[in-house]
Amino acid sequence: MQRLGGLWLLWRRPPAAGVAAKDLGLREVASGVSPPGSTSPRALNIFDRDLKRKQKNWAARQPEPMRFDYLKEEVGSQIADRVYDITRNFSLALDVGCGRGYIAQHLNKETVGKFFQVDIAENALKNTLEMEIPTVSVLADEEFLPFKENTFDLVVSSLSLHWVNDLPRALEQIHYVLKPDGVFIGAMFGGDTLYELRCSLQLAETEREGGFSPHVSPFTAVNDLGHLLGRAGFNTLTVDTDEIQVNYPGMFELMEDLQEKVQNVDLILQNKLHIS
Repeated sequence: MQRLGGLWLLWRRPPAAGVAAKDLGLREVASGVSPPGSTSPRALNIFDRDLKRKQKNWAARQPEPMRFDYLKEEVGSQIADRVYDITRNFSLALDVGCGRGYIAQHLNKETVGKFFQVDIAENALKNTLEMEIPTVSVLADEEFLPFKENTFDLVVSSLSLHWVNDLPRALEQIHYVLKPDGVFIGAMFGGDTLYELRCSLQLAETEREGGFSPHVSPFTAVNDLGHLLGRAGFNTLTVDTDEIQVNYPGMFELMEDLQEKVQNVDLILQNKLHIS
C-alpha cells in the first residue's frame, strides 16, 4: 500500500490597478524571467529537466497510456470540479504541465472560453485527449512560462509542480501571467507521498551499506506553502490535503507503475542498490 499525499491549492491574485495585456503572445524577456532551457541560478537543480522531458515523451508514445493514467484522470477531474465551484466565467485559462489534457477534458465552453495547455513534452501535446473547449498547445518548460503579464483569468496545474527545481520562481511566474483577481487552482504531491517506499529503501540500504542516500524525490510540506505563496504575491489562500491509497503486491509492481506514470523519481537510479 502506498500513500499519495495531495496538496490542493486555490489561490487568488489580489486586485491591482493596471491595464491588462492587449494581446496574447510570447515574451522574450519579462520581469527577469529566463528563456526556456535555462536553469534558475538561485535554485538547487535536483531534477534533470531534459531527462524529464524525454521520460514524458516516452510515456506518451506507449500503446496504452490510459492504462496508467487513472491517478492523473482522478486529480484532473477534481480540479475541474473546483473550477465549477467558482461562480464566474473564465475567458482565457492556462494549464501548466498539462500532459495529455487531464483537466481540459472535464471543462465546458460555458465556463472556459479558450484554454492554453503548456507542457515540456511535444508527444504529450500531440496526443491530447478529446475535449469540448477550444485549446492551444504551447511547448514550453513549466519553470519558464512564455506569456505576457496579466494574460489569464484562470491558471490550473495538476501533478506537475513537484517536478520543478525552483518552486518559488514557478509560483511567481504564474502570478505574473494571471490577471488581477485571477484564480490559480493546483494539485501537487505532498510531503508523505511514497512514504512506505522511501522507508523500505532506506532500511534496505542501511542494512547492506551501513547508511543510506535519498532515492525518492523531496516533496513540499503543506506548512511551507503559505510562505511560498506570500513571496509570490498571492492572497486569499485555501490549502487542503487529500490522501489516496493504492495497493500493490510488492515494490517492483509499484516501480513499474511509477515508471509508466512518469512519476519515477530522478534520483532512484543514481545510486546503486541491490534488493533481493
